[in-house]
Order: sequence, then C-alpha cells, then structure tokens
Amino acid sequence: MEVLGQHITALRKQKGWSQAILAQQMGMPRHALTLIETLKRKISVTELQKVAQLFHLSMDELLDPNFNPNQPLTKPKPMIAQSTLRMNIPATSLEKMEQVLLYVLQKCAAKPNVGETVLYKLLYFADFNYYERYEEHLSSATYRKLQHGPVPKELQVLLQQMQAAHKIEQHKTQFYEFAQTRYLPLVAPDLRLLKASETQVIDQVIHQLGDMPAKAISAYSHEDMPWKATDYNAVIDYELAFYREAPYSVRQYLPQDDD
Repeated sequence: MEVLGQHITALRKQKGWSQAILAQQMGMPRHALTLIETLKRKISVTELQKVAQLFHLSMDELLDPNFNPNQPLTKPKPMIAQSTLRMNIPATSLEKMEQVLLYVLQKCAAKPNVGETVLYKLLYFADFNYYERYEEHLSSATYRKLQHGPVPKELQVLLQQMQAAHKIEQHKTQFYEFAQTRYLPLVAPDLRLLKASETQVIDQVIHQLGDMPAKAISAYSHEDMPWKATDYNAVIDYELAFYREAPYSVRQYLPQDDD
C-alpha cells in the first residue's frame, strides 16, 4: 500500500494533475484520493483498475515495488477490436436463468437449509465460478452487494413469473428458530438449454456449499474477492473473479517458468 500510494502521487504529478482532477477522473471525492495517497485508506480493486487505465499501465506495474513511476508515460495502446473483447456485462436472459434456477432447486429440493438466502449464494457462486473458469456467463444474472451478501437483482421478478406459470411454488417454513422462504420446483429443467460444463459447475457448488446454513454461507460469501472489492449497493463486476485466491479460486492456472 505504501508503494502504491507513492506511485499514484508520482504518476499524477507527472501528468500535471491536481488531486481534484485525478479524483474527478476516477469518479471519487478528492478527500478519498488524499486518503489513498497518504496511506490512510485502502484502494479497492475496481479503483485500482481505474488508476491503471488512466495511466495506461497494468495493475501489476502499479503494485511492483521496482516500478519507476517517474519514467515517461507511454502512449495508450491501440484499442482492441470490440468483437474480440470479453463481455463482462451480462446480457440478461431470463429463459436461461430460469433453467439454472430450476436445476438448482431440483438438486436442493430435499435440503431443508436452502431458503432464499442460501439459494442466492448458490446461484452467485455458480455464476462467478463458471465465469472464472470459462470466461463466459452462466445464468447472466446481475448481482448487487447487499448487507447479507450478493443478490441477483433479476431473481424476484423471475420467481414471481415462475410462480404465476406454476413452475415453482413458494413455502414459508422454519429452519430451526429462523423463518425461511423456500421454493420447490413443479417442473424439471430443460437440460437441452444447459451445457455439461454448466451443470458440472453447479453440481460442484452444491456439493461444496449446499449444506451450509444461511448464516455460514453468507459469511463465506463475504470473504470472496468480488464481494469484498465492491461498494455496497453496487453491481459486482464479474471480472473481479480473476483476482480470487484460495479457497475461492476455481481456475486452473498454468505454473510459470522460472527462467
């Protein structure tokens, strides 16, 4: 953090920018940038990404103790053709999301702990695990960071539609001393719309986390990097899955050569 604060200050001065200008470019109050530069506030991953973009650097360069921020800044790299960019903003497909939801509910129908809270977390980990591993979206849900963990914002509308179509039914129950809302599937998922890689990731998430009570799985989700690096009420960027560490990371990264 000390090195990062020094690098940001040096890069800003090299550009001839005041703290007010850089803060405006980053979309944050000036005092927040002051706290970052003076090591009194941690910088989030998304803020670090923005700094790197503004100075045409990688995040690794910004964090490298040997990086010289006083060297002349390079010109921006040529833009990559839009068609080759990985899409990290999901294009919501309620039909696909419905099949993912039915699949999870079918697999968890006999689990008494799977109320709304656990269901949201299972969907979150299935979506972000799949994106980290395959760089593609699974259900295409958009998740927001709320107090009790990530919540897919499209889900309430979808649940209402599926209840009206008699595809699921809602049950108000008790799980130990806690009130619980459960959803039970009335129809089977259309497996023709789910790839084998998708059901495999969902199965792995259910096997790992499906027996956790709501409090435990919420606490577990709070330590996942995408949730930690996002401001409250903001949309969680799928790209943050690539900054996960054990035990959350599910991607098999090739070891780097020593030479």
